[in-house]
Amino acid sequence: MDSANSKITVLYEAPQPEEYLQLRAQTGLSLKSLDGAKIGLANSIFAVILRQEDKLIGMGRIIGDGGCFYQVVDIAVDPAQQGQGLGKLIMNEITTYLDIHAPKGAYISLLADVPADQLYKQFGFDYTQPKSLGMYRLIAL
Repeated sequence: MDSANSKITVLYEAPQPEEYLQLRAQTGLSLKSLDGAKIGLANSIFAVILRQEDKLIGMGRIIGDGGCFYQVVDIAVDPAQQGQGLGKLIMNEITTYLDIHAPKGAYISLLADVPADQLYKQFGFDYTQPKSLGMYRLIAL
């Protein structure tokens, strides 16, 4: 894929923990510890990253049990690169993986920040409410 300045490379691997934390911070995602990032990234079911001249500019991952439950996480695009369809590119790679590898009946979930929910709707995701509501528990840093 070519952008205005240089080629964007799509790779099927997790980012390095330090750059992962940096892109999360740049995009307003919640902070994570370096130790947590190392463990989590190594346990990804599937990861896709976008690089431009070796710089991480986008990412997305799938986590879960690999059979019944999958969760799409870490969808992020460098703010300087947003608006170029890179989020769609990441989601296309993720949904293609799921279409090929997830067994019939698998439950695929994600937590969507507004307005990113509109992107996810384009890939077949829908709201769980009112039948169910997302909940979470956070271990503080």
